[in-house]
Amino acid sequence: QPRLLAPWQKHRRGRARWFVEFVAEALSTFLYTFAGTGSTATYVLGNLLGVQGVGSVLQVGMAYSLGIVLAVIICLPTSNGHANPAFTIWHMLTGNSTSLYIDHNLCHRRTRLIVAQIVGAYVACLLIYVQYHDMIKEAIAGLQAKDLYDSVMFTAQGPGGIFGLYATPGANLGNVFLNEFVCDFVLAVVIFACLDPTNAFSPPVAAPWIIGFTYGIVIWGFSPASLAANSARDVGGRLAVLSLWGLPASGGSYAAIAALTNIPATILGGIFYHFIFTDSDRVLTPASLELLSATKAYEDR
Repeated sequence: QPRLLAPWQKHRRGRARWFVEFVAEALSTFLYTFAGTGSTATYVLGNLLGVQGVGSVLQVGMAYSLGIVLAVIICLPTSNGHANPAFTIWHMLTGNSTSLYIDHNLCHRRTRLIVAQIVGAYVACLLIYVQYHDMIKEAIAGLQAKDLYDSVMFTAQGPGGIFGLYATPGANLGNVFLNEFVCDFVLAVVIFACLDPTNAFSPPVAAPWIIGFTYGIVIWGFSPASLAANSARDVGGRLAVLSLWGLPASGGSYAAIAALTNIPATILGGIFYHFIFTDSDRVLTPASLELLSATKAYEDR
């Protein structure tokens, strides 16, 4: 490190640690929201404005996938967080053991992480709105001219749908809930497998790519049926559209499904993975042991 940063290095491991972790965790959700929502903006606005070849569901899935890879690689080593409130809540419940308990000091820290996750997604959405302001304004004017504002604006095909998540008009909310729950459960099982230090087929360096690719799979296959997949992305985006357009952007009953389903699905996925796949007789892989040793050495300083 440059000499000028030496005093800061001592401070950031002390009183400023909570601030550093907060910023890192917020940046993690900012990165994948910025990537995925920016790609969604090109897709939605391209369709509304008749611009050909500027977006697709494939592109959106790739953007979210790579955004998640960036979030995990860049931010999580610093924040020691999860970039997803559902996994933060899982760790609030389980801690570092298999029994369910709540450590109140950890609870305070992880509550800050959840706030940071939502803030990161919120800021990303507002920034993208500013970047695409002129095109969004033009798209809204076009909807108003065609008398389609009320029916399209706050749907997945409208400008509001760039930032907030909305169910397909007329969709059965029971089916929407099932789609969300199954996708989130699958994501959770994959992530827990990647985090398993005895899993020789998923070394730590491969985990970001496996997790990102799995998000791409569920987006490509199931986002047309309405998919949030991360409570921070949904709540941050929901707060952004409410800030921009008020209560009409709330999303109605679907808002609760998008914001909350991820949490029980992740908890069930964690229980399922640990009950079926975790084996205490398996040894840690060399790569995982190296990572754990390095982390412990840092924490012991």
